[in-house]
Amino acid sequence: MRDPGRKSLAQLENLCKQLYETTDTTTRLQAEKALVEFTNSPDCLSKCQLLLERGSVHFFHKLKLFLHLMLVSRTNNPLPLEQRIDIRNYVLNYLATRPKLATFVTQALIQLYARITKLGWFDCQKDDYVFRNAITDVTRFLQDSVEYCIIGVTILSQLTNEINQADTTHPLTKHRKIASSFRDSSLFDIFTLSCNLLKQASGKNLNLNDESQHGLLMQLLKLTHNCLNFDFIGTSTDESSDDLCTVQIPTSWRSAFLDSSTLQLFFDLYHSIPPSFSPLVLSCLVQIASVRRSLFNNAERAKFLSHLVDGVKRILENPQSLSDPNNYHEFCRLLARLKSNYQLGELVKVENYPEVIRLIANFTVTSLQHWEFAPNSVHYLLSLWQRLAASVPYVKATEPHMLETYTPEVTKAYITSRLESVHIILSRDGLEDPLEDTGLVQQQLDQLSTIGRCEYEKTCALLVQLFDQSAQSYQELLQSASASPMDIAVQEGKLTWLVYIIGAVIGGRVSFASTDEQDAMDGELVCRVLQLMNLTDSRLAQAGNEKLELAMLSFFEQFRKIYIGDQVQKSSKLYRRLSEVLGLNDETMVLSVFIGKIITNLKYWGRCEPITSKTLQLLNDLSIGYPFLSWLLVKLSAVQFMLNNHTSEHFSFLGINNQSNLTDMRCRTTFYTALGRLLMVDLGEDEDQYEQFMLPLTAAFEAVAQMFSTNSFNEQEAKRTLVGLVRDLRGIAFAFNAKTSFMMLFEWIYPSYMPILQRAIELWYHDPACTTPVLKLMAELVHNRSQRLQFDVSSPNGILLFRETSKMITMYGNRILTLGEVPKDQVYALKLKGISICFSMLKAALSGSYVNFGVFRLYGDDALDNALQTFIKLLLSIPHSDLLDYPKLSQSYYSLLEVLTQDHMNFIASLEPHVIMYILSSISEGLTALDTMVCTGCCSCLDHIVTYLFKQLSRSTKKRTTPLTQESDRFLHIMQQHPEMIQQMLSTVLNIIIFEDCRNQWSMSRPLLGLILLNEKYFSDLRNSIVNSQPPEKQQAMHLCFENLMEGIERNLLTKNRDRFTQNLSAFRREVNDSMKNSTYGVNSNDMMS
Repeated sequence: MRDPGRKSLAQLENLCKQLYETTDTTTRLQAEKALVEFTNSPDCLSKCQLLLERGSVHFFHKLKLFLHLMLVSRTNNPLPLEQRIDIRNYVLNYLATRPKLATFVTQALIQLYARITKLGWFDCQKDDYVFRNAITDVTRFLQDSVEYCIIGVTILSQLTNEINQADTTHPLTKHRKIASSFRDSSLFDIFTLSCNLLKQASGKNLNLNDESQHGLLMQLLKLTHNCLNFDFIGTSTDESSDDLCTVQIPTSWRSAFLDSSTLQLFFDLYHSIPPSFSPLVLSCLVQIASVRRSLFNNAERAKFLSHLVDGVKRILENPQSLSDPNNYHEFCRLLARLKSNYQLGELVKVENYPEVIRLIANFTVTSLQHWEFAPNSVHYLLSLWQRLAASVPYVKATEPHMLETYTPEVTKAYITSRLESVHIILSRDGLEDPLEDTGLVQQQLDQLSTIGRCEYEKTCALLVQLFDQSAQSYQELLQSASASPMDIAVQEGKLTWLVYIIGAVIGGRVSFASTDEQDAMDGELVCRVLQLMNLTDSRLAQAGNEKLELAMLSFFEQFRKIYIGDQVQKSSKLYRRLSEVLGLNDETMVLSVFIGKIITNLKYWGRCEPITSKTLQLLNDLSIGYPFLSWLLVKLSAVQFMLNNHTSEHFSFLGINNQSNLTDMRCRTTFYTALGRLLMVDLGEDEDQYEQFMLPLTAAFEAVAQMFSTNSFNEQEAKRTLVGLVRDLRGIAFAFNAKTSFMMLFEWIYPSYMPILQRAIELWYHDPACTTPVLKLMAELVHNRSQRLQFDVSSPNGILLFRETSKMITMYGNRILTLGEVPKDQVYALKLKGISICFSMLKAALSGSYVNFGVFRLYGDDALDNALQTFIKLLLSIPHSDLLDYPKLSQSYYSLLEVLTQDHMNFIASLEPHVIMYILSSISEGLTALDTMVCTGCCSCLDHIVTYLFKQLSRSTKKRTTPLTQESDRFLHIMQQHPEMIQQMLSTVLNIIIFEDCRNQWSMSRPLLGLILLNEKYFSDLRNSIVNSQPPEKQQAMHLCFENLMEGIERNLLTKNRDRFTQNLSAFRREVNDSMKNSTYGVNSNDMMS
């Protein structure tokens, strides 16, 4: 008979094959689910070890490691401490006896060691922190052969990386506490060990042909980089903004950075090792160059900077390795850090500054000229020069900064290299055009705007010369019958770059540093662009260039920001020059040019989404301007034309194009927002003017109503008409933020057209391209923006509007729940986005202060109850993890819950126990969310719930004639049955206030008093636990902190008592932080971070 153990191992082997080798997603998910279930079986550990001992196939190792990672990471039922210690020791012994394992197996075993060490960081056995002996654990590896040494270094590297990374399965509070303790107790020792091993390696003659020595060097550099890249103060910085980062090295590390040999070690390594390793060395140097300024005094900083600049100079003098793109990229980052962390006044005092700035300028010019090589690295070079140029007005040092010499060279190199790139890109296939990446172009132009304003006369002279050459060539080519399309395309490409750059340098104007002469130069540039615009617009009927048009819009946006507005002197030399050359005598005439361009673009480029959306954004920005600007705009005949002729006949993007997606209609909302603002300038109470404006939308609504009234209609046409219409209406509703105009809109849409919106939701609930615009329109209509929803005393409109809201939420909610299982990658688009909008809609209606919700129950109207019950159904269909994984859903849910707990607590109290526990769990998880708005909202919800509980408990203990309501009684009973939920939240709030960088301390303080008064015994135990976890000499001080916290606090939740507690809490937090600063003791994780 076959051994059943072997059979089960064979089944696991098959599952593992499916998990790691199959390409079918469904099969892989099923295998993963089966393996997760296996981790909960009692014999899981023994089978894992059996697999590792008996298994001869690689995926046995993978399976074992997968299961172990699941075991040590699970939060609900963690393994006993003894078993985790056994696993840790087993892994170390396994690695120590098998140095020739496959690389991925070694890596996975090390990952397991790192994970189990991190999660057991605060676990004690006989007063010993058993998982804090990492350096001791790896000593035996470091004292052996190179292969073993690599394993030891990799263990430390993986452990540092693991502790630095937060994971979603454990509270962020626990991660931060572990990371802080690791930083204080072990990280510097690991960094020192790594540097010493690097010194030993560089001191010996490395055999660069020996792969094992290569591997050791690589792992040592990774370990050093992980140490320097550690999140020292829990800021969780976004890697995309790393060029602005300061490395918050602890003060205890000062000695390592005051010793110049540390810095010298990495510069020496760069020059002595193969280029394939150099990027890691340079990455370490980038971090070292970014250490916080306050680590040094002025003299120490000057000395450190001098060594740093000398090292950079040496690399620039021997640039051979920079031909490697990775080296080049990291070196550009290093150069950027020179100015992000040090002041120009400090740099100019460095002994070799004149030579270094010359070398950097030459390097930058050469880099810009080779534009196709590592284009993503140019950002760092430009950021260096941008910061240098921006510092010029503020530098007080007597030493020359020489930027007036080198900045124009950098500006010229950028401009000429972009122009030269045009012909090369057009004549060669496969080359990427930088102009295709508008985000990257805009980023570089923002940097150039500051660089170009330094020595602006030279920049302007160069731009005028180049523009005149290209514009003249372009004009000659257009007039020539034999001109080749390639030559025309080249000139258009050059002019595109020049228009972008002119817009950027005009946008770089700083009012306090600008002179009349510079304004006159701006005038010269603006005149040329407007003359070019006249030329290109005259040809749009035959041909147009999309990139050139986008550049024009970028130019107009910069021009608007700087020279259109009430703060601009109309006597500016720029306006004088426009008057002389183009006859534009005042701001009204300049605005007419803007509006003329907008109408031209909408007429000829209506089918080009990028140009249409940017054109409409420009119109929108103009409409937001100060009141006098809006008044000037409305007086223009072109604006009156738009207000009277907003139809597809004149603006093609308003048409129903069967080729485009429904989502392409988003720009219509922007268009109608701008038109709505402009209409309001002169609208007043003129209903005739309003109805005239709404005629095209009335016709569209009637068309949809006609379609819905027949049994068979063209569904696609109906969808497109309706989606376009509701997007238009949402723009108008957003713009109408005054009571008079909004009432006109409300009376136009209700009751005539509301049934059409309800019918659309009923028909197409499963199609978010239709439902999302309809739901968003409804959410806008119920939003009491600027108190516009103020109905007369005798008007039932507030209640009628809420009935429609309730009807739509109920209809959508009940139908969307019939979708069944939705794939994870589509769940937000198909389901959660619509639910999120419904939550926002309900929140806006409940908090709008235009409905008395008491009348619904009084008169037997179920609109409120239907909406709230639908909210509960929708909420229970969402897993807890999704509530926090999707930011928009988080914000809409928690803001709605805040309103419900504040004004409708009786409804919350009447819910079933499992629903109440779900809501409380979501609040508990939200308290530790990274989004401060979510966290603050949760504090407010918790405060309302705790206050309600406290009041009901107080009433139940008093002899009153009025008994508690049934809902209150049930709610009290549920809370008494499950005290652990409220206790957990008390623990969480206290933990955040004591141990974390609490950014919303006032919000946290409000529910805390109620939590303490409801759980006095638990709070007492918690306090004792925290006090006892401190070193003996600090326990008395910690005890006194808690005594002071409750000093003068009465057993009530009156405002005066709360305010006193909030003041006490501020003092408590300061005192506790002072007390714990020098303490490396940790609070028991079971008490404070479960």
